Amino acid sequence: MEFDCGDQCAAGPVGRLVNLDQAVGLVLAHDMTEIIPGQSKAPAFKKGHVVRPEDLERLARMGKRHLYVLDIAPDQMHENEAAEVLAQALSGPGIEKKGPPSEGKIVLIAAHDGLFQLDPERLTSFNLGGQVMCATIHRHSVVNKGQELAGTRAIPLVVERQAVEEAAALAAEDGGLLKVLAFRPLQAGVVVTGNEVAHGLIEDRFAPIVTHKLEALGAGVMGVEVAPDDKAAVTGAIKSLLRRGAEIIITTAGMSVDPDDVTRMAIADAGGKNLLYGAPVLPGAMFLVGDLDGQAGDVPILGVPACALFHPTTILDLILPRVLTGERFTRASIAALAHGGFCQNCADGCRFPVCGFGRGN
Repeated sequence: MEFDCGDQCAAGPVGRLVNLDQAVGLVLAHDMTEIIPGQSKAPAFKKGHVVRPEDLERLARMGKRHLYVLDIAPDQMHENEAAEVLAQALSGPGIEKKGPPSEGKIVLIAAHDGLFQLDPERLTSFNLGGQVMCATIHRHSVVNKGQELAGTRAIPLVVERQAVEEAAALAAEDGGLLKVLAFRPLQAGVVVTGNEVAHGLIEDRFAPIVTHKLEALGAGVMGVEVAPDDKAAVTGAIKSLLRRGAEIIITTAGMSVDPDDVTRMAIADAGGKNLLYGAPVLPGAMFLVGDLDGQAGDVPILGVPACALFHPTTILDLILPRVLTGERFTRASIAALAHGGFCQNCADGCRFPVCGFGRGN
């Protein structure tokens, strides 16, 4: 007896009903539930299970005399085989399988701490065919070792081999579509600017905030310089940290347009290059990112506006992890932060990164 599910499954396999004693070696088309009165009701055999001789007695006890099965042709793949092929192709550096296929699906996890990355356009192309799929968390997410990042599977139980191979070829480009980039354990020089701090009128709160964010990403602080709102003093502080071997410079405050806000001019005087000032992110519109000449090459410099004192999450939380993986920003990549770049300042407390801030790009 032949079965078909209609036009919506026209590309899918056609099942057939067979006698129980003819089912060995064939693939079950659906779960087989076993009911033990007063004890349990659960699948005894999962969809996709290949029937073995030792299964027949149990199936008979379950009252089965016929089974709905599928035949797999040479130009087709079982969902579990397809999942293995897809997972292998998708997995770039820092990605590994959580385990064997479960109900036709494989979950991919982080092999180490780092920043999750992918090419969204290539991910969309991977999913266009409709026979295979991969769903992921947002790119640019800070992830921990063992964290679940993505899941992949074939859509039908039996899928066309060519469709799987074409999707796998696309996923395998550039070493794998999904990656976890390790953070570089850079040692930062921090420049705290402001007359009030420099003259001891108020206690510095910037350096502890920046230190905490760096240490959470495996980096550290090698030195902190405090400078008044004087361009030459800020320039000198930056150069001092560079001479002492700072691998990244982070300046705090002094980034707006008030007369006393001279930090960004001081960065330029310190040898700043490729400087990008201004970003479509709130909080953090007056952020600056660029490079300086260091002892061993280019040293990233980040100019953090005063909003970092008053908001637990700002543009610094979006930019810093990416810089620590070696990314260099362009005006285009800064502009892309606009989608998702508006923090909603949640009244019940900041939930970042479990929210939309920074997730649109």
